[in-house]
Amino acid sequence: MKILNIFFIVLFVLSALLQYNDPDPYIWAPIYLYGALLCFLAIRGRYNSILYITGLVIYISFAIFLFIDDDGVLAWAQKHDAENIAQSMKATKPWIEQTREFFGLLVLSGALVANMIWYSRARKGNLQQYQKFWRGT
Repeated sequence: MKILNIFFIVLFVLSALLQYNDPDPYIWAPIYLYGALLCFLAIRGRYNSILYITGLVIYISFAIFLFIDDDGVLAWAQKHDAENIAQSMKATKPWIEQTREFFGLLVLSGALVANMIWYSRARKGNLQQYQKFWRGT
């Protein structure tokens, strides 16, 4: 899980840095950095379920909003034929920007859920079994 958390830390910090040209970097940089912080704390053995639940509530609530918004994921899929969201780094259409943000929130939520599952099982005494699995022994 340590390697996966390192991967997520790098991904989330890079994602936060790429927000400099976003129309709302003051929202998205902290969102990504919060995910990176939680993954860093998990590596250090400082798992805090309250911080994880808070992050998940925020990420999932915002993802639901982006999904149903007039320029959100549904609009992208239904009204705009799910056009390529990676064609250009500069999103000139709001539904492309909203869809990208939605998928970013899904990745963040997935990282938090993976850590929550890992540490809940570790607390039940199955840590050695999962460490062997991740080491391939």
